Amino acid sequence: MADVFKDPSVVDPSFVDSYLVGLIGSGIGPSLSPALHEREADRQGLRYLYRLIDIDVLGVGPEAVGELVRAARDLGFDGLNITHPCKQLVIEHLDGLAPQAEALGAVNTVVFEADGRAIGHNTDVTGFAASFARGLPDAPMERVVQVGAGGAGAAVAHATLTLGAERVTVVDALPERATALADSLNRHFGPGRAVGATPDRLPELLTAADGIVHATPTGMAAHPGLPFPAHLLHSALWVAEVVYRPLETQLLSTARALGCATLDGGGMAVFQAADAFRLFTGREPDSARMLADIAELAGAVPAPK
Repeated sequence: MADVFKDPSVVDPSFVDSYLVGLIGSGIGPSLSPALHEREADRQGLRYLYRLIDIDVLGVGPEAVGELVRAARDLGFDGLNITHPCKQLVIEHLDGLAPQAEALGAVNTVVFEADGRAIGHNTDVTGFAASFARGLPDAPMERVVQVGAGGAGAAVAHATLTLGAERVTVVDALPERATALADSLNRHFGPGRAVGATPDRLPELLTAADGIVHATPTGMAAHPGLPFPAHLLHSALWVAEVVYRPLETQLLSTARALGCATLDGGGMAVFQAADAFRLFTGREPDSARMLADIAELAGAVPAPK
């Protein structure tokens, strides 16, 4: 599998402040992670190369993530970001997990330590929390509905409860996945804080909800469309999106037209990238500059209503 990587020798390992990192996932061609990381590294005087490792382009399935991680380590990568659909599958191929990644059961950042060990982290939690606090600071959070219980879903559900949500209903097309995430949340935050549900319950759930968090790939450039029927939205809801490419997903444009308060995925993308950058380099990133970067790279981030 090592031959699927381009020759990393352009990053001179003798150069003290040089870094080679990458992103493993499906349909990641439009990802802005390389530009976000490399721009901030340039400003800090670092030599920093960020590779996209797209399993679709390689013609392999998500189960190949372990082989890809091993190949990256053998080729001298400093770390990797991990995205859909590999955030949970990668865990069994790592040597250890940071506490937050272990609690979530999902990894979006792998750091190769000096001794060669691959340690999994999750910066999605802190990324979403920082973005939500910035973009929807006064949003009511008594009853929150979340669509999606995958790797990103686990992270944003933890973040939502950490931010003060009283109860999160996790909706997923796979009932066992929604139930498993709800059970995990209840063990971490206390009984009754989360419950699993199936999509057929969305009409009743959204009628009574304060807001909805969307945490599936639907709406991405490679997966366009709405995650549920538009008529289920109403103006009393706030809508938070995890997808950031495009920033203006069909869900957000539909919700905004109805008068909903909205939060795009750009802030989460920046804050999780900033946290990953810190893990890879040990340096403090400037998230304000990175927010300006994503506004330029993906189009102006709409101001929250």
